[in-house]
Amino acid sequence: MSATLVVGATGTTGSRTTAQLVAAGHRVKAAGRRATPLPGAEPVRFDWYDPTTHDDALDGVDRLYLVPPVGDPDPARVMLPFLRSARAAGARRAVLLSSSAVPMGGPVVGAVHEALPGIFDEWAVLRPSWFMQNFTGAHPHARSIRVEGVVRTATGSGRVGFVDAEDIAAVAVRALTDGAAPDHDLVLTGPQALAYDDIARIVAEVTGRPVVHRHLTPAELRDRLAAEMPVEFAAMLAGMDRAIAEGAEDRTTDTVLRVTGRPAHSFRQVAERELAPHAGRGAV
Repeated sequence: MSATLVVGATGTTGSRTTAQLVAAGHRVKAAGRRATPLPGAEPVRFDWYDPTTHDDALDGVDRLYLVPPVGDPDPARVMLPFLRSARAAGARRAVLLSSSAVPMGGPVVGAVHEALPGIFDEWAVLRPSWFMQNFTGAHPHARSIRVEGVVRTATGSGRVGFVDAEDIAAVAVRALTDGAAPDHDLVLTGPQALAYDDIARIVAEVTGRPVVHRHLTPAELRDRLAAEMPVEFAAMLAGMDRAIAEGAEDRTTDTVLRVTGRPAHSFRQVAERELAPHAGRGAV
């Protein structure tokens, strides 16, 4: 039985994609730097920057779910050689996680998106909007909400079609396992475009604790982020917030419904599932 290699298997979308594939009866090799055991999956050590880990990861694999290396401004330099090796080793389908903010040929993972159809005959690129789990998991927004009751952005009143990571995973599973691959990119959003003021209000209503959205300028956000990451990456993230303020992410799509046959989850549904006092985990 051939396997699906899930790169980034302990991450926000990778863990959910792994779980959904296993639940559907598929063989999964769960790849990460520490080969972390996950229920029903085969742990395998994988590091984008260590080619000695690649052959074992690819053994017996015919499909790939690809989460790019986090924080690398040029992931194509390590991803493309691996993808060519994967194709030569017998992998025939690849599903790449990108972003709604990054078009084919654009910055960061956009170059990988552009190259993917030339390497694989069967492929898809998932371009989700910002994750709803940014406010419920380990993301800095979620931490600042838990600790301070504050979310800080330079998005102004701009709106985003935030998307549930469970919905991203559901689309990934279909893209990986359906008889025919999508062979194009899929822009994924939730059912509503919300401003960060809306997010703060919904989190406060669900948790019963005050939460406010603190408005920063792009320069203020860049400087704040630069204390924790390279200034170039901080500037890129601040630029994404500026784009949101200018309306770049103010859209919704019906992709989740079309691909999975069910509606995308709303942010209130996700907040009640993951943040409400009865949720059992992640409560603010």
